[in-house]
Amino acid sequence: MKIKLSKTEEQLMRHLWDLDKAYMKDLIDQYDEPKPANTTIATLLKRMQEKGYVAYNAHGRNREYYTLVDKSDYSKTEFQVLLKNFFGNSTGQFASFFTRNSNMSQEELEELRHIIDQEISKKK
Repeated sequence: MKIKLSKTEEQLMRHLWDLDKAYMKDLIDQYDEPKPANTTIATLLKRMQEKGYVAYNAHGRNREYYTLVDKSDYSKTEFQVLLKNFFGNSTGQFASFFTRNSNMSQEELEELRHIIDQEISKKK
């Protein structure tokens, strides 16, 4: 298991997932004002490289960064941590909490029911 990303690293990772590949300038452009300093982004990228989340291709003096971890895989891992830490690994407890505390509309609940029914059918 990889070392967890900090919140600021995770934000940068989301930008990189959105862009697929990006140079430093492209990444900084993704941020709202006030933009982070180049040195801040460079430090985050270096830490993320050390953790095994990003790599780069050198083009002269410029680096084109890309992810080594798929967004879907990262999301699954983070969800498993959430499930374990807050719901005792109980998907039932999570589903109960989620449906009662997320202000879902009737339409959204029915859509969720449809998804669950499809998954039940697959398991038969």
